[in-house]
Parts: sequence; structure tokens; C-alpha cells
Amino acid sequence: QVQLVESGGGLVQPGGSVRLSCAASRNMFSFNAMGWYRQAPGKQRELVATITQGGSTVYADSVKGRFTTSRDNAKNTVYLQMNMLKSEDTAVYYCKASTRSIEYWGQGTQVTVSS
Repeated sequence: QVQLVESGGGLVQPGGSVRLSCAASRNMFSFNAMGWYRQAPGKQRELVATITQGGSTVYADSVKGRFTTSRDNAKNTVYLQMNMLKSEDTAVYYCKASTRSIEYWGQGTQVTVSS
């Protein structure tokens, strides 16, 4: 069983920054990709960013230029650096790890952007 533990969420002011972490319970090279998703109240869960084993990244248009995902393979941890935050970024952020046949999800961490 794989565990993904997100951390780093909280309350941040508009224009501010926060970094989320997702620690995996096993070697990340066993996953094809790691991803960040978010779900705002009353909305469907949506893709924020993904990063492959080789470090290739994909971002949602709404976060391009503001968010950056990276990975530290030695720590089995993926990060999401979120800058220039907007109120519409308020959501629960989830980490996902994917193999060819299985997806694993973390429990989520709340990010609230408000003054």
C-alpha cells in the first residue's frame, strides 16, 4: 500500500506564496508520474500540474507562470511552489501518484487565499 502525505497548506494573502509537499512512502521511480490536483467547493477536481520520472512537467493554463512543480528523488517528495496566488486558487490540493494500472491519492491539504 502506498501512502502520499501532503503538507504545507494554509491561509495566505492574495499575491503571496506557499509551497506544498507530497511525501511518498516508496521510491518515486516506481511511478510513471506524480501530479497535483485541486478541488474547490462545488467544483470538480482539476489538474494543476504533473511531473514525470524524467522531470518533464505539464501545467494547467490557469497556473502557468505562477506555479512550479519539482521533485526530490532522494526524499521521495514532490513539491508545488505556488506564487502570485489568487482567490480563485483556493481549494483542497491533492497529490497523485500513477503507475500504468493504479492511481494513489493523498488526503489533501487546504489552501485558502484571502485577505
